[in-house]
Amino acid sequence: MRSISVTMFMSLDGVVQGLGRPDEDTRNGFTHGGWGPRYNDEVMARELGKGMAKRGDMLFGRRTWEDFTGAWAHATDGNPFTAHMNAATKYVVSRGLDNADAWENSILLRGEAVDTVATLKAQDGADLSINGSAALVRSLHAAGLIDAYTLLIHPLTLGEGARLFDGPAPLTRFELTDSVTTTKGVVIARYERR
Repeated sequence: MRSISVTMFMSLDGVVQGLGRPDEDTRNGFTHGGWGPRYNDEVMARELGKGMAKRGDMLFGRRTWEDFTGAWAHATDGNPFTAHMNAATKYVVSRGLDNADAWENSILLRGEAVDTVATLKAQDGADLSINGSAALVRSLHAAGLIDAYTLLIHPLTLGEGARLFDGPAPLTRFELTDSVTTTKGVVIARYERR
Protein backbone atom coordinates (compact mmCIF):
# COMPACT_ATOMS: atom_id res chain seq x y z
CA MET A 1 0.00 0.00 0.00
CA ARG A 2 1.20 3.49 -0.86
CA SER A 3 1.19 6.38 1.56
CA ILE A 4 -0.13 9.84 0.66
CA SER A 5 1.64 12.95 1.94
CA VAL A 6 0.59 16.56 1.40
CA THR A 7 2.76 19.68 1.17
CA MET A 8 0.73 22.84 1.59
CA PHE A 9 1.73 26.50 1.77
CA MET A 10 -0.67 28.44 3.97
CA SER A 11 -1.15 31.73 5.74
CA LEU A 12 -1.43 31.94 9.51
CA ASP A 13 -5.22 32.05 9.15
CA GLY A 14 -5.21 28.90 6.99
CA VAL A 15 -5.58 30.40 3.51
CA VAL A 16 -4.04 28.25 0.76
CA GLN A 17 -5.30 30.16 -2.28
CA GLY A 18 -3.13 32.03 -4.78
CA LEU A 19 0.29 31.55 -3.22
CA GLY A 20 2.52 32.09 -6.23
CA ARG A 21 1.29 34.99 -8.33
CA PRO A 22 -1.53 37.55 -8.54
CA ASP A 23 -3.42 35.72 -11.32
CA GLU A 24 -2.93 32.19 -9.97
CA ASP A 25 -6.38 31.74 -8.46
CA THR A 26 -8.82 34.64 -8.37
CA ARG A 27 -11.95 32.56 -7.71
CA ASN A 28 -14.58 34.24 -5.55
CA GLY A 29 -12.91 37.64 -6.03
CA PHE A 30 -9.65 36.70 -4.27
CA THR A 31 -7.28 39.67 -4.70
CA HIS A 32 -4.30 38.67 -2.53
CA GLY A 33 -2.62 36.31 -5.01
CA GLY A 34 1.16 36.16 -4.96
CA TRP A 35 1.49 36.37 -1.19
CA GLY A 36 4.09 33.62 -0.86
CA PRO A 37 7.30 34.27 -2.83
CA ARG A 38 8.55 37.09 -0.57
CA TYR A 39 9.01 34.44 2.14
CA ASN A 40 11.23 32.10 0.11
CA ASP A 41 14.74 31.60 1.46
CA GLU A 42 17.54 29.05 1.52
CA VAL A 43 16.08 27.21 4.53
CA MET A 44 12.78 26.66 2.70
CA ALA A 45 14.62 25.53 -0.44
CA ARG A 46 16.67 23.05 1.57
CA GLU A 47 13.64 21.65 3.40
CA LEU A 48 11.61 21.29 0.18
CA GLY A 49 14.65 19.66 -1.42
CA LYS A 50 14.45 16.89 1.18
CA GLY A 51 11.05 15.95 -0.24
CA MET A 52 12.44 15.91 -3.78
CA ALA A 53 15.16 13.50 -2.70
CA LYS A 54 12.59 10.84 -1.84
CA ARG A 55 11.37 8.54 -4.58
CA GLY A 56 7.68 8.90 -5.25
CA ASP A 57 4.84 9.76 -7.58
CA MET A 58 2.77 12.92 -7.57
CA LEU A 59 -0.99 13.34 -7.27
CA PHE A 60 -2.89 16.43 -8.47
CA GLY A 61 -6.35 17.82 -8.76
CA ARG A 62 -7.21 19.13 -12.23
CA ARG A 63 -6.78 22.88 -11.53
CA THR A 64 -3.37 22.50 -9.89
CA TRP A 65 -2.18 20.05 -12.55
CA GLU A 66 -3.16 22.51 -15.30
CA ASP A 67 -1.43 25.38 -13.48
CA PHE A 68 1.72 23.34 -12.87
CA THR A 69 1.69 22.13 -16.49
CA GLY A 70 1.90 25.74 -17.64
CA ALA A 71 4.75 26.47 -15.25
CA TRP A 72 6.85 23.30 -15.43
CA ALA A 73 6.07 21.14 -18.47
CA HIS A 74 8.20 23.09 -20.94
CA ALA A 75 10.68 24.70 -18.54
CA THR A 76 14.36 24.21 -19.33
CA ASP A 77 15.85 26.37 -16.60
CA GLY A 78 18.27 23.84 -15.07
CA ASN A 79 16.39 24.04 -11.76
CA PRO A 80 16.52 20.63 -9.99
CA PHE A 81 12.89 21.06 -8.98
CA THR A 82 11.94 21.39 -12.67
CA ALA A 83 13.80 18.17 -13.51
CA HIS A 84 12.12 16.40 -10.58
CA MET A 85 8.63 17.58 -11.55
CA ASN A 86 9.01 16.60 -15.19
CA ALA A 87 10.52 13.16 -14.48
CA ALA A 88 7.99 12.14 -11.82
CA THR A 89 4.92 10.08 -12.60
CA LYS A 90 2.02 12.48 -12.16
CA TYR A 91 -1.55 11.29 -11.53
CA VAL A 92 -4.26 13.87 -12.18
CA VAL A 93 -7.73 13.28 -10.75
CA SER A 94 -10.46 14.72 -12.94
CA ARG A 95 -13.97 14.13 -14.18
CA GLY A 96 -13.61 16.76 -16.92
CA LEU A 97 -10.19 16.36 -18.56
CA ASP A 98 -10.13 14.46 -21.85
CA ASN A 99 -6.50 13.39 -21.43
CA ALA A 100 -3.29 14.20 -19.56
CA ASP A 101 -1.04 14.48 -22.61
CA ALA A 102 -0.01 18.09 -21.96
CA TRP A 103 2.68 17.08 -19.44
CA GLU A 104 4.99 14.12 -19.83
CA ASN A 105 4.57 11.18 -17.45
CA SER A 106 1.02 12.23 -16.52
CA ILE A 107 -1.74 9.69 -16.03
CA LEU A 108 -5.42 10.65 -15.91
CA LEU A 109 -7.53 9.15 -13.12
CA ARG A 110 -11.16 9.54 -14.21
CA GLY A 111 -14.05 9.48 -11.81
CA GLU A 112 -14.69 10.37 -8.22
CA ALA A 113 -11.51 11.43 -6.43
CA VAL A 114 -11.96 9.38 -3.28
CA ASP A 115 -12.70 6.18 -5.19
CA THR A 116 -9.93 6.49 -7.77
CA VAL A 117 -7.31 7.56 -5.25
CA ALA A 118 -8.28 4.82 -2.76
CA THR A 119 -7.78 2.27 -5.55
CA LEU A 120 -4.42 3.81 -6.49
CA LYS A 121 -3.30 3.93 -2.85
CA ALA A 122 -4.11 0.24 -2.36
CA GLN A 123 -1.86 -0.78 -5.25
CA ASP A 124 1.82 -1.53 -4.99
CA GLY A 125 3.99 1.34 -6.10
CA ALA A 126 5.81 4.46 -5.05
CA ASP A 127 4.37 6.67 -2.33
CA LEU A 128 2.24 9.61 -3.46
CA SER A 129 2.74 13.29 -2.74
CA ILE A 130 0.33 16.16 -3.24
CA ASN A 131 1.49 19.76 -3.62
CA GLY A 132 -1.42 22.19 -3.45
CA SER A 133 -4.73 20.82 -4.77
CA ALA A 134 -6.65 21.92 -1.67
CA ALA A 135 -10.05 20.64 -2.83
CA LEU A 136 -8.56 17.21 -3.54
CA VAL A 137 -6.79 17.21 -0.16
CA ARG A 138 -10.00 18.10 1.68
CA SER A 139 -11.91 15.22 0.08
CA LEU A 140 -9.10 12.71 0.65
CA HIS A 141 -8.66 13.87 4.25
CA ALA A 142 -12.38 13.42 4.91
CA ALA A 143 -12.08 9.86 3.58
CA GLY A 144 -9.10 9.08 5.83
CA LEU A 145 -6.63 8.73 2.96
CA ILE A 146 -3.99 11.31 3.98
CA ASP A 147 -1.05 9.91 5.96
CA ALA A 148 1.17 12.97 6.45
CA TYR A 149 1.23 16.74 6.09
CA THR A 150 4.08 19.18 5.60
CA LEU A 151 2.59 22.60 6.31
CA LEU A 152 4.54 25.75 5.46
CA ILE A 153 2.82 28.28 7.70
CA HIS A 154 3.56 31.85 6.58
CA PRO A 155 3.55 34.74 9.08
CA LEU A 156 0.68 36.73 7.63
CA THR A 157 -3.09 36.70 7.68
CA LEU A 158 -5.15 37.27 4.55
CA GLY A 159 -8.64 37.38 6.02
CA GLU A 160 -10.24 35.81 2.97
CA GLY A 161 -9.64 33.02 0.50
CA ALA A 162 -9.93 29.25 0.36
CA ARG A 163 -8.65 27.53 3.47
CA LEU A 164 -7.10 24.10 3.80
CA PHE A 165 -9.98 22.85 5.93
CA ASP A 166 -12.89 24.87 4.59
CA GLY A 167 -15.86 23.30 6.31
CA PRO A 168 -15.98 20.39 8.70
CA ALA A 169 -13.09 17.96 8.84
CA PRO A 170 -13.35 14.64 10.65
CA LEU A 171 -11.51 14.09 13.91
CA THR A 172 -8.08 12.84 12.87
CA ARG A 173 -5.04 12.81 15.12
CA PHE A 174 -1.57 13.66 13.83
CA GLU A 175 1.79 13.71 15.55
CA LEU A 176 4.35 16.48 14.98
CA THR A 177 7.49 14.69 13.74
CA ASP A 178 9.67 17.68 12.80
CA SER A 179 9.59 21.45 12.56
CA VAL A 180 11.91 24.12 11.23
CA THR A 181 11.57 27.90 11.14
CA THR A 182 12.98 29.75 8.14
CA THR A 183 14.90 33.02 8.28
CA LYS A 184 11.72 34.79 7.14
CA GLY A 185 9.47 33.34 9.83
CA VAL A 186 7.80 30.49 7.94
CA VAL A 187 7.21 27.50 10.19
CA ILE A 188 7.62 24.22 8.32
CA ALA A 189 5.82 21.58 10.37
CA ARG A 190 5.67 17.90 9.50
CA TYR A 191 2.83 15.76 10.85
CA GLU A 192 2.12 12.05 10.53
CA ARG A 193 -1.18 10.34 11.13
CA ARG A 194 -1.30 8.52 14.47
